[in-house]
Amino acid sequence: MNYQAILEEIEREILPLFGEGKVADYIPALANVNPNQFSISLQMFDGTSFGVGEVNKKFSIQSISKVFTFTLALNYYGKELYKRVGHEPSGNPFNSLVQLEYENGIPRNPFINAGAIVTADSLVSIYKDNTFNQILEFIRTVANDDTINFDEEIFHSELEHGFRNYALINMIKSFGNIYNQIDDVIETYFKQCSIMMSPAQLARSVLFLANHGVNPLTNETILTESKAKRINSLMLTCGHYDASGDFAYKVGLPGKSGVGGGIVAIVPKKMAICVYSPRLNSQGNSLIGTKALELFTTKTGLSIF
Repeated sequence: MNYQAILEEIEREILPLFGEGKVADYIPALANVNPNQFSISLQMFDGTSFGVGEVNKKFSIQSISKVFTFTLALNYYGKELYKRVGHEPSGNPFNSLVQLEYENGIPRNPFINAGAIVTADSLVSIYKDNTFNQILEFIRTVANDDTINFDEEIFHSELEHGFRNYALINMIKSFGNIYNQIDDVIETYFKQCSIMMSPAQLARSVLFLANHGVNPLTNETILTESKAKRINSLMLTCGHYDASGDFAYKVGLPGKSGVGGGIVAIVPKKMAICVYSPRLNSQGNSLIGTKALELFTTKTGLSIF
């Protein structure tokens, strides 16, 4: 299959969509990006890659970071983690407070903000003051790239404007499901969201999930096959907030989006993909990115269904 030709075809076909959707402006530092960007990177198990657009240009990974923190926490706690954060789709916006209240501070899944905050708290319990460095080190390991870092400006922008996330963590704390100091946990969470990566780096970093927990480029076992299966199933059912069902229906791949405009997806036993385009649809997912992935699975027949 000529993947390069398929990507170039997709790049032409999505052109009419430019101008639809809007960038995330509730974090001021994210509002400044050029909205008309599009890039897609394919990383194969043998190290070959295909791409269109600026596949090495970094952007704020935002909620894609939740895949890595959940992997770390699941590796350490196993099933115990599910007592504090569930694994069911929420059907609600990613920053919803309502569900959290009537479900007694137990977030539905680790990919909505509340669930990712509890996951961050579980990591602070292990790594204490060194938590963010451990998260960053883990991402560098799975991406096989020591240059990855976070953006101070975006981090401070989130600290100053993340009122809904402060509300979430305080509500969870009131139900006794946050064990550490609120500031330590929320700072870890905002820092992980402000990590900067390129589509090529992100696609490489999730290859281990496409290969039953083993990084095919380094042969390093990152986690067990059954845990990789759990994470992939959650990406399929919960990776796109209240548009997760729609994404599974149209794209048919496990994936995770972020409000920075990125989406990672995996094709089991074949490859990992990252697409970037900062204009979002009403559910907070990359509008053009979602369409590009739908075109990709349609043209290649590589959906898991």
